[in-house]
Amino acid sequence: MPESLALQAFLFGIICTLSLPLGAALAIVWTPRQKLVAGMLAFGGGALLAALALDLAAETLHRGDFLYFALGSMGGGLLFVFLNKIVNSKGGFLRKAATTISYLKRKKIEYYKQLSEKLSTVKLFNQLPPEEIRTLIPYILHRTFPKGETIIREGEPGDSLFLIESGEIDVLHEQSNAKIATLSAGDVVGEMALVSGEPRSATAITRMETKVWMILKQDFDRILASSPRLAEAVKSLVTTRISELQNKQAIDEEKAKRWAESAVRNIDEKAVIPTDTEIKEAVAEHSDAPVAIWLGNFLDNIPEALVIGASLLHTTLSFSLMAGLFLSNFPEALSASVGMRQNNYAPRKIIGMWGSLMVIGGICAFLGNIFLSEAPHILFSFAEGVAAGAMLTMIAETMLPEAYYKGGAITGFSTLLGFLTAILVKTLEA
Repeated sequence: MPESLALQAFLFGIICTLSLPLGAALAIVWTPRQKLVAGMLAFGGGALLAALALDLAAETLHRGDFLYFALGSMGGGLLFVFLNKIVNSKGGFLRKAATTISYLKRKKIEYYKQLSEKLSTVKLFNQLPPEEIRTLIPYILHRTFPKGETIIREGEPGDSLFLIESGEIDVLHEQSNAKIATLSAGDVVGEMALVSGEPRSATAITRMETKVWMILKQDFDRILASSPRLAEAVKSLVTTRISELQNKQAIDEEKAKRWAESAVRNIDEKAVIPTDTEIKEAVAEHSDAPVAIWLGNFLDNIPEALVIGASLLHTTLSFSLMAGLFLSNFPEALSASVGMRQNNYAPRKIIGMWGSLMVIGGICAFLGNIFLSEAPHILFSFAEGVAAGAMLTMIAETMLPEAYYKGGAITGFSTLLGFLTAILVKTLEA
């Protein structure tokens, strides 16, 4: 009897994930409208939400094991978040458009936060309105200079500022060949050039490979032209406090911290949306992305398979749950495969990836059924909760954000339709 149920679990696991290679195959020959894919994703997500509530949570309540189910659900959700973060750091975020945008936005915000903290220690910026500096941050360039590179030459126009991230720079007087100073991480070169444009008073040469953040005067002037408040603040500094800024060495650390926090709070949301170029750079940067993408999709589908295997132990597998799984997997594979095709993945690799996930889905359903067949009801409820919690977290973190990114306003209503359809199917089963 247990072997028969395990084989059924394997079969149902294959059936529910068959839509993965089907969606991938369709994506090879057809590029659907994004709103259509969004509607299908949201519909499938809504159906899964209803199926989880009706087929898993309700059954647990009936057995009186809600506490163990709830503990398992929280554990499963946290486990998914943890593993998803690891997979994303290796390139798994590229598996969906929404996860790509979300991941790169977070990285960009972290990057801007670092810049704001660095700018807060620069005497010039520390005296300017932090909420106005947000418009400058997207123009800040990151550059790496090799050892021995002359980045500033005495007598040339002051057209840029350099904030050292790592490495060392020698500041020299060329005429006397005397070294003025050696600057390192956190130091600034050319601060007054942004406001005065005066010729350089010294030459700066890298002592080793040096990474810097660079601000061009032309970009700074462009920001001043569009921000009257910032322009007025700079004008005030130039006329009344320029010498004080040049001579003042110490900066109030508490003030710098408050300045940086204010600057980060005022970062424009539009400024952190990744550009197409940044997405392409992310694809190129993660050479192991295909493996990470596969692992990401594997992570998304494992909870579903475990739910299938567990559900067959105490009841027949609900048609509403099967339908929800099938309907959610199809647009997920379709959408992700379109993106993979646009990133020049070979059709054979795309089909192979989703086909392998279908087989693994069946195997995981089989194993889940075997391992839980003799489990006490408390452990069973806990394990069922782990699978359900991971699946619910997956829906919230990947499916619905993807649907909203592609479809916008249709997401909510499509999710509602999927939810109601699953409930209707459940009433017909009864």
